[in-house]
Amino acid sequence: KSSGGMRDQKDTQLTPQAPGPIKDQPRQIQEQQKEETIKTSSLPHISFRYFIIFLIIVLGISTRLFSVLRFESVIHEFDPYFNFRTTKHLTRWGLSDFLNYFDAGSWYPMGRHVSETVYPGLMLTARFFHHLFSTLTIPIDIRNVCVFLAPFFSSITSFSLYLLTFEATDGSHTAGLLAATFMALVPGYTARSVAGSFDNEAVAIPALVLTFYLWTKALKTGSLFWSALAGLSYFYMSASWGGYIFINNLIPLHVLCLLLIQRFSSRLYIAYSTFYVLGTVLSMQVPFISF
Repeated sequence: KSSGGMRDQKDTQLTPQAPGPIKDQPRQIQEQQKEETIKTSSLPHISFRYFIIFLIIVLGISTRLFSVLRFESVIHEFDPYFNFRTTKHLTRWGLSDFLNYFDAGSWYPMGRHVSETVYPGLMLTARFFHHLFSTLTIPIDIRNVCVFLAPFFSSITSFSLYLLTFEATDGSHTAGLLAATFMALVPGYTARSVAGSFDNEAVAIPALVLTFYLWTKALKTGSLFWSALAGLSYFYMSASWGGYIFINNLIPLHVLCLLLIQRFSSRLYIAYSTFYVLGTVLSMQVPFISF
């Protein structure tokens, strides 16, 4: 009997045990299983969400093309036409000549030193896309690039506001989609980003919203990467429009409020130090801003 009992005990030790219930498994495995379940169940929601964002972008761009459909691809108003004329000069003669360009036809009879009296971000952006299309062997006139630049950048504004609202509301996709919809259809912004409105706000407002999103992301993560991206976005904003002063005021005010309510942290220190130093040094390279 003793030998039989020993054999039974050995058999029970050698036979593989059936996996226990989920409660007996380690907590990390349970969390991984929950994450995989959430990811699997949320795949249709993610695809539907991106489809809605795509529809918002299409809606925002299409509402800004009525001027082209009703009339033709032309530049509207006086300032956009001056920007278009300087962009043609930049495209034809290059950046070095543009920085020394003196326009005798403006501010007559005194004339105008263009690089020291304009924010060159708009012209450089149009020149970049024209060069990109030329590299891809896509024939397109610089005028059409300037006409359709504002509607294209309106899509960046809507998507950036979606990301900003998503971060500000701790992950509410519904609030982000509503904010993107409002931005795509709001009349005040539509008037400044309609096709043919080749003005500074066309590229500056997307940069403004994107800078605030990147600043929020940098503050929440304390990452040098996001902080540097916020500084680069601020540099592009400062090179495009005088409204860069909004960022100059609001972000330091935000930091001051966080200090007053005793919310200082290493993440705030890293985000603001990187953003302020990089953004200030780069913005001083714009001739119109300088030191």
